Amino acid sequence: MSVISLTDPNSGSNVLIAPHLGFNAFEFTAQVRDWKIRVLDSDPAFASGTLKPSRYGIPILFPFPNRIRGGRFTWDGREYVIPAESGRHDAMGNAIHGFCLDRPWRVTSQGERFAVGQFQLSVDAPDRRSFWPADFILEFRYEVRANTLRCDIRIENPDKVPLPWGLGTHPYFHLPLDETSQPERCMVQVPAAREWVLIDGVPTGEIREVSPEKDLRAGEYFDVLKLDDVLTDVEIVDGVSTYAIFDEAAGLQMVHRSGAEFRECVVFTPPNRPCVCMEPYTCATDAINLQARGVDAGLRVLPPGGQAHLWFEISASALIV
Repeated sequence: MSVISLTDPNSGSNVLIAPHLGFNAFEFTAQVRDWKIRVLDSDPAFASGTLKPSRYGIPILFPFPNRIRGGRFTWDGREYVIPAESGRHDAMGNAIHGFCLDRPWRVTSQGERFAVGQFQLSVDAPDRRSFWPADFILEFRYEVRANTLRCDIRIENPDKVPLPWGLGTHPYFHLPLDETSQPERCMVQVPAAREWVLIDGVPTGEIREVSPEKDLRAGEYFDVLKLDDVLTDVEIVDGVSTYAIFDEAAGLQMVHRSGAEFRECVVFTPPNRPCVCMEPYTCATDAINLQARGVDAGLRVLPPGGQAHLWFEISASALIV
C-alpha cells in the first residue's frame, strides 16, 4: 500500500502516513517562517515495513494502551487470553499496545491536506477478534493546517455487547527542533502531579506524588531524563491538556494539545535516540485488570451502538518568551 502525503498549500507543512502500518503518521514537517521543523522521529526505511511500527512516528494504541499483565484479564465473568504467538507481547510476557498498530487500515476519505483511516477488529484483524470482549471501529482523521497536525478520532461499538476500551498514542518527538541546536538542551514539559507505581512496567495500583526526577511540571532538560513512566493527575485548563518541548537555542517550540479524556501521560526516553515520547492515554497501563480490583484506572465502556469522540493537535512555532 502506498504512503499518503498531505500538504498544506499555504504553509508547505507536510505529513506522511503509512496506512499499511497502522495508519501511522510517521513524518510531520512543520513550516514555520524560514524553518522546516522535523517534529516526529522516524527512519527513511519506515514505510518499507522492515522496522517495528511501534518505534517511529505516531503508533496508535487500541483497545488498550501499553500493557496488560500476562496478557490475561477477566471481563463479564469470562477470562480472555492474548497469546504470545499473536505477536503482541513484550519480553516480560505482557500483552502490549493493542491490536491495530501493526495491521493495514482502510483509507475511507482523502484530500490534499486530510486523510481518514478506519480499522474494525472483526474486518481488519479477524484473527484477533476473540482476544477482546467486543468488536470495535476506530477512525482517525488527520489534517495538516499551517504549522499544525490535527487529529479527530471516532470510536464506535458495532457489537451487541459493551466495549471496554482505552486509547493512547505513542508519538516520538525528534530533538532538537533545529539542526543547529543540541538535543541535550531541549526542555521537556509535562504538567503531571502524580505517578503510578510500576513493577516491571506495570502499575501495582498505587499512585503517589511524582518523584523529583520525574517531575516535569516546570520543564526539565533532555540530557538528565531517563524515563519510562506513567504520569497522572495531568493539569487540564479549559478542557485541554498541554505538553511541550522548548528548543531555547533555536527559539522554537513543539506543543501537543489534547482533550481532557487523555488523563494519563507516559513519558519515555528511548535509549540512544535523540527523541522523547510524550504519550497521551485515556487510561493507565493494565487498566482492565486494575479496574476489576476496584482501582479507578480510567477504563471506559461503550454501550452497543455507542460512539466516543476525541482529538489531539501537534504544532511547532517560534518560542514565545
